[in-house]
Amino acid sequence: MRSITTHQFKFTSTDGLQIACARWNNRNQSRGIIQIAHGMGEHIGRYLELIEALVHAGLVVYGNDHRGHGRTALSPQQLGDFGPGGFNLLVEDAVHLSVIAREENPEKPFILLGHSLGSFAAQHCALDHSDSIDGLVLSGSGALDGLARLAKSAPPGEDFLNASFASARTPFDWLSRDPAVVDAFIKDPLCFGTLQPGSMESFLGASSQLADPRRLRGIRSDLPIYAFSGSEDPVGQKLEGVRVLLDRYHRAGVSKLSHHFYPGGRHEMLNETNRGEVRTNLLLWISKTLHW
Repeated sequence: MRSITTHQFKFTSTDGLQIACARWNNRNQSRGIIQIAHGMGEHIGRYLELIEALVHAGLVVYGNDHRGHGRTALSPQQLGDFGPGGFNLLVEDAVHLSVIAREENPEKPFILLGHSLGSFAAQHCALDHSDSIDGLVLSGSGALDGLARLAKSAPPGEDFLNASFASARTPFDWLSRDPAVVDAFIKDPLCFGTLQPGSMESFLGASSQLADPRRLRGIRSDLPIYAFSGSEDPVGQKLEGVRVLLDRYHRAGVSKLSHHFYPGGRHEMLNETNRGEVRTNLLLWISKTLHW
């Protein structure tokens, strides 16, 4: 990442866990901040291609490895384990990092981008902290209650996320149509398939809060929200869950909603075969939202 400075640091969460974080920027004056909340079974290091594009666009980028993920997990055995604090503490960690980002860059607009698991954490952040967010980006997201029902109805032992891909080459074909992306995920020692049972229960248990009309009405009406998803993404229930989510925001009074749906795309649109197009559309939305 030429001309980009990387600063790794940690903060101590409320349960004493050290959360591994990083900041990326260049020497030029930044025009805004963006925080990335990564997805389940991965780590912030998988976003370097996107981070480079964001920094060159004038943003300071922050990200952390969630509890039970990446460099924050204390051992390979703890991958997928949020610990006793569960998903709520993962969300609290994301809020903590956003406070650090805004304190280090005062008076700069702040965008929160969440993918997959991170997108549901970002949805949760917006319920209570929309006044401190200048833009919310949801990648590979949807209605968590719909995803929970899908998981519950799946036959025991069935990988319901990969089930739609009958001729799947690997158990992770649902991630992307690009086999190189899938193979890199499989070979990455910091990537894994699913959360440990207690952590999965904690994650899916947040669905009632994310669907609560009263909580959703607490989001400020002029918060710009941008969702993008592939038409074949099982997490978004092949767009059904994404449409439900956007409709809920609309009914809650949020007026600045926009989206891109990509035909044939799978879960990781930022790693899809048309990822250049996806990044360009994201940067255009950021530019419009921040009035560049």
